[in-house]
Amino acid sequence: MVQPKKDATTGDCLGTGRRKTAVARVRLRAGAGKITINNRDYSEYFDVEGDRRNVVDALEATGHRQDVDVLVRVSGGGPAGQAVAIRMGISRAMLAYDSNTFAHLRGNGYLTRDSRMKERKKYGLRGARRGVQFSKR
Repeated sequence: MVQPKKDATTGDCLGTGRRKTAVARVRLRAGAGKITINNRDYSEYFDVEGDRRNVVDALEATGHRQDVDVLVRVSGGGPAGQAVAIRMGISRAMLAYDSNTFAHLRGNGYLTRDSRMKERKKYGLRGARRGVQFSKR
C-alpha cells in the first residue's frame, strides 16, 4: 500500500491513481466541494453520467463531498479509464486528509489498482492472439 502524502509547502494532500494507460495526479485541500480536472469543471470534462459518478464516489462514500476542493491533472487513456484513475487518486489523497476513511475506501474497492492492461501484439500474428487466415490453396 502507498503511504499517504502531504505537500509540505501548501498542505495539500496528494494521491496518484492509474487505470490502463491513464494517470491522474490529485490534490485535495479544505474547501467548498469544487472539483477541477485539467482546469475545467468535472461536469464539463466528463460527458457521461457514469464517469462523473466515478469521480465523486470516493468523496460521497467518506462524507467529505462538500468539505474539500479537488484539483486533478489527468493524461492518457480514454474517459472511462481517466474517471477510474481519478477515483483512485482521490481515495489515496483522502487517506492523507482523513485517516479514519480507510475502512470505507478499502471496503468499496477504491484503493485497489485494476491491473488489467492491453495484451501486446506478438510477431507472426495479426494482434495479440489472432493469427493469419489459413489458406488451403
